[in-house]
Amino acid sequence: MSAADDLPEARFFRGGVRLPALPPFDRGQAYGDALFETLRAHRGELPWWDAHWARLAHGAQRLGLALPDPERVRAEALELLAGADAVLKLILSRGAGGRGYAPPARAEPVWTLSRHPPPPPPRAGGLRLRWCELRLAEQPALAGLKHCNRLEQVLARAEWDDPDIDEGLLRNAAGEAVCATAANVFVLHGRQWTTPPVDRCGVAGVCRQRLIELGAARVAAVAADELQRADAIFLCNAVRGILPVARLGERQWVPHPAVAELRRRLGDAHPAFVPGDD
Repeated sequence: MSAADDLPEARFFRGGVRLPALPPFDRGQAYGDALFETLRAHRGELPWWDAHWARLAHGAQRLGLALPDPERVRAEALELLAGADAVLKLILSRGAGGRGYAPPARAEPVWTLSRHPPPPPPRAGGLRLRWCELRLAEQPALAGLKHCNRLEQVLARAEWDDPDIDEGLLRNAAGEAVCATAANVFVLHGRQWTTPPVDRCGVAGVCRQRLIELGAARVAAVAADELQRADAIFLCNAVRGILPVARLGERQWVPHPAVAELRRRLGDAHPAFVPGDD
């Protein structure tokens, strides 16, 4: 693969019409009035396309956004991927509108597809985490949605510039663990995996949902100190799958067979998520 193949490439659409660029008064750009999905592409295919589209459609219904034709979006995505291992980002905006917050009565959705290089392999032995100072605000009307206002995550990620730290964990106002800046979190005590609820803040991740459907975990509040006492922790998202955690602050973990088993089960479901040698 050449260096040019690693450069992001984007395509823009209004309804069913391809555009040369993003419209200048797009409400997604102006107000974050938009949703997005970040998908793993494996040899040009999209393993969890149906789950991503279902989440997008659910979010669009909650926000009152019109959806483009899913078959057209998928066909354009596959053409853009051209058989590559990559990351695909899909942004769905309410569309163009004038100045002011009031949404236009009949806006045509604007959607963007972009192709990006796959992420690097995770750190050998497991991720190293820290707690973020920023607390997630609770807004049930937006909780669970992957909307395009990510300023909380931007500010949280700006808290560190240390190559020894891979990710930061976020808490809600009550001090309970919610997620990482770009992943969901799972905590093991004994034989029980638990992942925090996302009904007041946080994102309902596609990989998180897949693991819940597999019967791998329950959903329940997780106090911050429960992570320090956990037998194992992992993060997950739909691009990188399951990411074992080796350290949180001063607490360290060795590789745990329960994490390896879940990674194996995820890899059995699709080769895109077969664990490497890390």
